[in-house]
Amino acid sequence: MAMATSTIPGTGFKVPSFASGENYAMLMKSVSVQALVPSRPTRAQPMMKNVNEGKGIFAPLVVVTRNIVGKKRFNQLRGKAIALHSQVITEFCKSIGADSKQRQGLIRLAKKNGERLGFLA
Repeated sequence: MAMATSTIPGTGFKVPSFASGENYAMLMKSVSVQALVPSRPTRAQPMMKNVNEGKGIFAPLVVVTRNIVGKKRFNQLRGKAIALHSQVITEFCKSIGADSKQRQGLIRLAKKNGERLGFLA
């Protein structure tokens, strides 16, 4: 089968003409092209352990207490302690006239400090 060609004016280059589907199909068979399909990024498996475990000065004490009391009871006690601490911060903010945005900032600061000290191990 002969392929039709056309010449680019002024250059003398001959370019194949793909007017019919047969010529296009023949070209696609002769050209080996691999399409690069972007792969989905792999996600790391979630860690089941506490990332703060072993960090901070109080972490060993917290871990020993959790092992003695049991995880369920320990988490209940920790939740109550965090709730009481948040109430203390709220009362403090009320007494000095701080708004809710400042109160929320203090609660976040308390959480960061608790992580650094090892209370959230």
